Amino acid sequence: MTAILPSTDVARSRAFYARLGFTNASGDEEYLMLSDGLGGEIHLQPSVPGWLIPGKNPFGLYLYTEKVDELAAVFSAEILEKGKRPEEKPWGMYEFSLSDPDETLVRIGWPIRLRSV
Repeated sequence: MTAILPSTDVARSRAFYARLGFTNASGDEEYLMLSDGLGGEIHLQPSVPGWLIPGKNPFGLYLYTEKVDELAAVFSAEILEKGKRPEEKPWGMYEFSLSDPDETLVRIGWPIRLRSV
């Protein structure tokens, strides 16, 4: 499955997702396809004016990766959880959350039962 996200600034969104390990696969500023090289893709396209309202973005992504702690270090100041670090959640995931430049919720996690600590 591939996520297609609207973006108010495709270049700014591309830079954010590059920090998560997504690089240009193909496309341009009108429709940009990013890949993590492991089968995950995010497609970015300019949003329709008025569609993305600050504080009301309904979109969200979940990135499954074993690199939770590594990515948490990269985004330490931007983590939404109060402790600013990944947490073991009651639903069985070790995760943390971010907002992308357009306030898309981005959760990054890995199943607790698969973690090697």
